[in-house]
Amino acid sequence: MDVVIGLEVHVQLKTKSKIFCTCSAEYTKDVPPNTHICEVCTGQPGALPGFNRKVLEYGILLALATRGKINPVIRFERKNYFYPDLPKSYQISQYRAPLSLGGFIELKSGKKIRLERIHMEEDAGKLIHVAGETFIDFNRAGVPLLEIVTKPDISSPEEAVEFLMLLRETVRYLGISDGDMEEGSLRCDANISVKPEGQKELGTKVEIKNINSFKFVKRALEFEIERQAELLREGGKVVQETRLFNESKGITESMRTKEEAHDYRYFPDPDLVPIEITEDLIEEVKKGLVELPIEKYRRFIRDYGLTEERANILKSDLYLANFFEETVKKIGQPEKVANWLTVEITGISRELGIELKDSKLTPERFSSLLGLLFEGRISRAVAKKLLKRIYETGEDPLEIVEKEGLTQSEGGLEPMVQKILETHSEQVKQYCKGKEKLISFFIGQAMRETRGTADPVELKKLFEEKLKDACKSMD
Repeated sequence: MDVVIGLEVHVQLKTKSKIFCTCSAEYTKDVPPNTHICEVCTGQPGALPGFNRKVLEYGILLALATRGKINPVIRFERKNYFYPDLPKSYQISQYRAPLSLGGFIELKSGKKIRLERIHMEEDAGKLIHVAGETFIDFNRAGVPLLEIVTKPDISSPEEAVEFLMLLRETVRYLGISDGDMEEGSLRCDANISVKPEGQKELGTKVEIKNINSFKFVKRALEFEIERQAELLREGGKVVQETRLFNESKGITESMRTKEEAHDYRYFPDPDLVPIEITEDLIEEVKKGLVELPIEKYRRFIRDYGLTEERANILKSDLYLANFFEETVKKIGQPEKVANWLTVEITGISRELGIELKDSKLTPERFSSLLGLLFEGRISRAVAKKLLKRIYETGEDPLEIVEKEGLTQSEGGLEPMVQKILETHSEQVKQYCKGKEKLISFFIGQAMRETRGTADPVELKKLFEEKLKDACKSMD
């Protein structure tokens, strides 16, 4: 079966105020309900909207980043339907003259997922269900959204998730949204159809509404693909409908059929005039463009020789990617730096519950620590202990090492290992005669000599190399 998927994604913008009024756009659980509201965002009679220019700038920035064609004149329209969390009973959105048309987001494979359009609109309030009663918090009503609609270019759940991840990384890179699906600042509807392999005509489209995590997007699409494919294999027909994903059961369930779908009856909003987007404005906004995630991913592989996995992890967060490059500028060794960032620092961040950007670790301190390690002045075990400490305290690595006497002997561990073998020549002879368990004895001597600061793995490798040479000389 061939799978055809298109996505409609809502991205909440990180502006200080709402799209059509001056109320704060903050609506988190820490903000008391219905405190960031006014007569405009609650739809009071006679209240007139004003437009937040920053929303337009953020929208243009995303349109430029995705290579969309920006319309020279845009208009707002009223999208009419009744929802209990939309106080006006209509949503101010865009239809005939959206912000931009076309554009694409390129996947790591090189496949381009084309965009149909990007348009601006306002968010609705939030329904809160408690003990059989429903309450409405209008703090979110009027928070600015960009809706990104793709063409039906996506062929699998995996491609859908990759597209969403790249879109989230893009809006974060641009600084226009935090793109957090779990918090609702990035929400996804999926249109999906299945047809026999090679059939030109598209299958019947089914919409899955409001999927709020990457994991659930994948699970919902996988279930729906199998549901539609099984219907077709059994000679049945897929009904055009809107479905919801039941997260606890892992299935999609019918919400409404095509006959129940809304007629939105768009018409121009009489309170908002058309907006001309000049070339001067576009050029001004263009200054905010940055290297996009997919471009950074390819450059990290090309210029630094990183694996696809390492490059993918590093490009997923702009702060992490910049931290990597700043460290490499100071110390080189991109592969080793990438390994420490993606393994050790990721582990410490997870253990302490502190993200790298919120820690006390800087590229300067990180490169200083790795420099001590790469020069052989401290062991890997000491480096790992110090990294966690510096991550929390911001202390200087060199000062800690010198003050606490954590340095290894001149030239690293090798001279010490050689001295231990010379001191214990009888044990070396026994090892060469087959008593290989004596390797633990030698490692123990070294750990005692270094007061437990040496890395046992490094010691074992070094002792095995030296003992191999010693045994050859005895033959």
